[in-house]
Amino acid sequence: MTANATPAQNVPVSFIGRPDAPNGLALVRVTIGAMLVWVFFENLGKGLYTPAGYAGLINYYIKSSHSPAIWKAVMGLAANHAAMAAPMQGFTEISLGILLLIGLLTRPAAVVAFLFLGSLWVSELGTSWIWELLVPVVASLGLAVGRAGRAWGIDALLARRRPASPLW
Repeated sequence: MTANATPAQNVPVSFIGRPDAPNGLALVRVTIGAMLVWVFFENLGKGLYTPAGYAGLINYYIKSSHSPAIWKAVMGLAANHAAMAAPMQGFTEISLGILLLIGLLTRPAAVVAFLFLGSLWVSELGTSWIWELLVPVVASLGLAVGRAGRAWGIDALLARRRPASPLW
């Protein structure tokens, strides 16, 4: 009697000796990080980190978006303090982008990216395609839950020293 060897079903494929899930999360992490860095430079070129540029964009969202009234009040406060809010937004975008790109403090950066991108999504509600920011919002939450810095990132090196840390 001969036994035919059959290939194992649903065996995860490896890439560079690692299971596929961490590599997939790392790919999403790098993509979201690159998007944030790109948006920073795009907005910098448009002058949106100047008080006038920032206030103009926020006032457009207040006038045109379908955001809740309470959120429009928050945006109005930001527009009124654009000299402080504009550079803070720029710093947030570039910092989150770099942290996600290099995989450093990935979980906290992903949580902040989730909140930040979520706030932008609510601000733009009705002024752009609904999925434009919603996909990166949900992807950022997935990065935080999935420990996306454990592959292709500095967090992988830090996790060797303190594997139980909730930061990576």
